[in-house]
Amino acid sequence: MISTPALITFFGYLILLLVIGTLAYKATSTSSDYILGGRKMGPAVTALSVGASDMSGWLLLGLPGSVYLSGLGEMWIGIGLVIGAWLNWLIVAKRLRIYTFFTDDALTMPDFLEKRFHDTGLLRLVSASITLLFFVFYTSSGMVGGAILFEKVFGLDYTTALMIGSAIIVSYTFVGGFFAVSWTDFVQGLLMLFALLLVPAMVFGGNSVNLDTLPPAMTQPIPDDATLIGILSLLAWGLGYFGQPHILSRFMAIGEVKHLPLSRRIAMGWMLLSLAGALATGLAGAAFFHGTPLANAETVFIELSRVLFNPWVAGILIAAILSAIMSTIDSQLLVCSSVVTEDFYKKWLRPEASEKEKVMVGRLTVLSVAVIATLIALNPESTVLELVSYAWAGFGASFGPVILLSLYWRGYSRFGAVATILVGAATVVLWKQAEGGVFDLYEILPGFLFATLAGIMVSLMLPADNKTQVLHREFEQKL
Repeated sequence: MISTPALITFFGYLILLLVIGTLAYKATSTSSDYILGGRKMGPAVTALSVGASDMSGWLLLGLPGSVYLSGLGEMWIGIGLVIGAWLNWLIVAKRLRIYTFFTDDALTMPDFLEKRFHDTGLLRLVSASITLLFFVFYTSSGMVGGAILFEKVFGLDYTTALMIGSAIIVSYTFVGGFFAVSWTDFVQGLLMLFALLLVPAMVFGGNSVNLDTLPPAMTQPIPDDATLIGILSLLAWGLGYFGQPHILSRFMAIGEVKHLPLSRRIAMGWMLLSLAGALATGLAGAAFFHGTPLANAETVFIELSRVLFNPWVAGILIAAILSAIMSTIDSQLLVCSSVVTEDFYKKWLRPEASEKEKVMVGRLTVLSVAVIATLIALNPESTVLELVSYAWAGFGASFGPVILLSLYWRGYSRFGAVATILVGAATVVLWKQAEGGVFDLYEILPGFLFATLAGIMVSLMLPADNKTQVLHREFEQKL
């Protein structure tokens, strides 16, 4: 159980988030405001919102826990992610911001793809369905992280902790939409960075703890038992960035294209420091708790915070974990909300729906998706890293190739885009079920490869029509 001062700090932070959500509610009057903040986000808010929504509880729970168990060999995930994130900012951000606005101010990925290819509904339906499928699992990973946190902090059983954590996480997203999500992500990103640098610094700087107590394999970047498939699987995480809707939506929402280079520098600086802190936290936990193993490796950050710091600081650090979890779940729920509102409700059910009606549908979607994700998370054997890896692969393989080809290839056709999404999603689902040999390779890599090949081959057989090619040529002239 956490002490009373820590609880006061923790709940003070929650109240701050609810205040931000309330202020954002007053600034949200249209579906564009709710989904993309009216495309008015500044460079710093965009940068930290991208980082915070990307990393989630995985950064403070999953990755430190993995390093705590396996050692520095897990750093290859971080290397892959840094390369992937940098390329995403460099080759996707600007083109996507311009292209989505150019295509009649498209607010969601399915909306953009439909307008990009002058599709009649099939492409929007396929992409929206795949988005909802994988986001349920992704959101569930955050619910598991929240349950782990509340279980440890309050001494509750897993199910009760899950219900309480889910209710808190959903509340301000329901109220404030994109403004609330982005503003809170900014605060959460700063808090996460502070926590990840402070905890390992305290372990190694003030507690006479060193890495000599660990087995040599724990501190080797390439362990003796490492395999090529294993290292490639870790590096392949970087491919996921090109297809994550909650990250791509941040690129679409920035106020000025000219601010993207500054945003990129802020985001990559934050990411490098945060990942280094997470790796160091895992090693610090392995050294500090050497001889007294933790029952759940993913609680290593929580246990270090509780043991090393006075109750007031511990409360802030525990709040940082909730920040990491919230900053991703709110983004995921918001994307699901936008998909249901724009790509199902407005497109198929109520084309004449008012702005107020669409905002309400979006809020009800937040609640519905959260309930489904919570039901999946009821299994206490679920781990944050396992659920994140599956959803990350699903989005990366399904949407990464289609976004890249859409932004860069004039000859890419709508039939090619449909094939790309379906092949990517199917490969991830089927590859995940197989075991042994080449099937030990992380499913995002074959999924990304097969989806790209499918998109190219189908587009060559069924070329893009002249209207689609003209649109892309006009877009390129605006770059």
